Amino acid sequence: MKTGPRYKVAKRLGASVFEKAQTQKFALSADRSAKNKKRSRGGRQSEYGKQMLEKQKVRVTYGVTERQFRNYVRKALAARGERPIDQLHELLETRLDNVAWRLGLASTRRGARQMVAHGHLMINAKKTRVPSQQLYVGDRISIRDGSKNHGMLAGFAERFAERPVPSWLAWNPKAMEGSIIERPTATSADPAGDLGSVLSFYTR
Repeated sequence: MKTGPRYKVAKRLGASVFEKAQTQKFALSADRSAKNKKRSRGGRQSEYGKQMLEKQKVRVTYGVTERQFRNYVRKALAARGERPIDQLHELLETRLDNVAWRLGLASTRRGARQMVAHGHLMINAKKTRVPSQQLYVGDRISIRDGSKNHGMLAGFAERFAERPVPSWLAWNPKAMEGSIIERPTATSADPAGDLGSVLSFYTR
């Protein structure tokens, strides 16, 4: 998914959209830019503008195209017996690339997408190259035997020790295998943005 200059996009949507933009130096630069923009434009942003910005923030954070994102929203709105906000959050969080990032297999979601696309991961003992593959409770995520010594995974044991795993995921560092043990919630996996505003944007 093409996003344009990453730091420029991060200044517009917020540092959270790209992991590498989450530094003190970037935060200070973004704060200065925001103050200058506010002085030059003045006025207040419309509700539509706020909703659109929130939609872009969530979409870019997960690295999905507009078409993919619309499909997630449709599924969330059509789900029976579920709150659309909870369903949308779960659909985004249980993408394979996001799960790989949550497990610490890659330092960024973009890196996790590349890892999947290059065939380094397996789901339920079957190799996959689909970053958007939807995972469910009970699914097992493992690293392909031929990839365990790959440069991309060098030093993984040290990285894993420093990064806590969300409560809805489990990981066995010796076997290099993990699983989804429960459905992610807003408590166990912080939403990337205001999903209520996102749904309002698509249902106006």
